[in-house]
Amino acid sequence: MVCFITLETITALKGFEIGGMMAKRTSVPETALGLPHVAVEAVGLTKVYGSGNTAVHALRGVDVAFERGKFTAIMGPSGSGKSTMLHTLAGLDTVTSGHVLISGKDITALNDNQLTLLRRRSIGFIFQSFNLLPMFTAEQNIVMPLTLANKKVDRAWMHTLVQTLGLQERLQHLPSELSGGQQQRVAIARALISKPAVVFADEPTGNLDSVSSAEVLGFLKRSVRELGQTIIMVTHDAVAAAHADRALVFADGNIIADVHEPQVEQMNTLLLQARGNAVSEYARPTTSTQIPVPPVAQTR
Repeated sequence: MVCFITLETITALKGFEIGGMMAKRTSVPETALGLPHVAVEAVGLTKVYGSGNTAVHALRGVDVAFERGKFTAIMGPSGSGKSTMLHTLAGLDTVTSGHVLISGKDITALNDNQLTLLRRRSIGFIFQSFNLLPMFTAEQNIVMPLTLANKKVDRAWMHTLVQTLGLQERLQHLPSELSGGQQQRVAIARALISKPAVVFADEPTGNLDSVSSAEVLGFLKRSVRELGQTIIMVTHDAVAAAHADRALVFADGNIIADVHEPQVEQMNTLLLQARGNAVSEYARPTTSTQIPVPPVAQTR
């Protein structure tokens, strides 16, 4: 089912630090309910870089909720706002206006130290480049977030992750002794070891061949189905998006399509449409410094 909407390395283990001025904060509107079945929610999310003629409207008042225990893909052409969306949802970038709620907690109201603690305790990250520490074994890399937080390893959970990801025979290997797919599976286990509320994956198959990509995507899907994990993944690949329960397509800072049970051909078609929308917006003449803002995407 497709709902069309009018256009409109390793530092992560300890938590990312964000510098610069914080955006102006206002109280969370009553529409942001922080419902128990919602893992992450964006309310009126807006991000503008620069000002005046050079202003770039990366996100234009986006409203969207991500259900707990689901796998969501975010797609879009370059410059569509998909990566900015991931970064603001994860607290890696500040917002110009709007709110982000993780498990009902408004992270836009937190200071840098509070955000660092939140990312350490409640958020998992999976990167395109794996970001494994080369001098440590796979097992040591997996438990590194707990080591840095001075927390004990839940051995039962560790065993479940290792079994689910098929890493039983690789725990004592160094990253250099693992294939790309195996390294990414270790990175997935590392992201899940602290039982985060949500895992953000930034092009997790971008550096892998087709076989390894399918393997990693299969494991991500299993972590949702069998372990109850919530995953939000940015990807440019329609095949990768088709592994998700839901796919959002971005263009010009808006969600233009919300697809449940996405299929490869369907996503390729929508991606082409998104690219067309981006070209049309870029070519549109303006008579002032204010860039026209399309209607806000509604997904609820």
